Amino acid sequence: MTASHRATRAHSFNSAAAQYAANRPAYPPALFDAIEDLAGHPLRGARVADIGAGTGIATALMHARGADVIAVEPGDGMAAQFRRARPDIPIVRGDGNTLPLTTASVDFVTYAQAWHWTDPAQAVPEAVRVLRPGGALALWWNTDALDVSWIAEAADRTERFFGVNVAAEKRNVDARQADPTGSLDFTDRVVRWSRRIPVDTHLANLGSHSIFLVHGEETSAAFLAEERKHLLRTFPDGCVEEVYDVILLLATTP
Repeated sequence: MTASHRATRAHSFNSAAAQYAANRPAYPPALFDAIEDLAGHPLRGARVADIGAGTGIATALMHARGADVIAVEPGDGMAAQFRRARPDIPIVRGDGNTLPLTTASVDFVTYAQAWHWTDPAQAVPEAVRVLRPGGALALWWNTDALDVSWIAEAADRTERFFGVNVAAEKRNVDARQADPTGSLDFTDRVVRWSRRIPVDTHLANLGSHSIFLVHGEETSAAFLAEERKHLLRTFPDGCVEEVYDVILLLATTP
């Protein structure tokens, strides 16, 4: 993804911040257990910088776990939604390429669904700069569990309509892509989880993804209307069982 393409897709979220906040999946407790296990110390009492915090889904979960969290978010719409929903958590404007944080000031730097918007050549040294000795950089993505038949079929329909290979995007979530320089020693974990939600919530979740936002309302609405018919054939009770694999990459500083 080129820098201009990244910027266009990232900017698209600001117009859909409320939709994003209302319908996007959260993250399971097992993910944060894994982060603590790999980091070797708990989130409780730790100073955490959550970068690309968006509407604060991950930020709020770490805050509830006892972390002292500061959010960093570049987008106007996302930051405004965050402030409305999380008035008790501080948020500053900025991005991972030039963090607005002092050197050696945090125990964790986290990116929930956000590392792919950075330039790793800049974001890696910035994360290392702001981490204290023994601190951890944690990156994670909720990815579709493509071994689940209905999810694989839906991914095929998305690929045919939009020309996006969902499976390839999932395969690209790895340490080599996260840090092409190889300067960090990432350990990975995969955490599977699921949530059961109404079909309309599932469709609103889909519609909050950048691929739909950049293609415009008319194109997206046409796809989602057809997708609703497919889903109701699979889930006649009107509730969808979304299944996710959270891919976690974590590296610690010396």
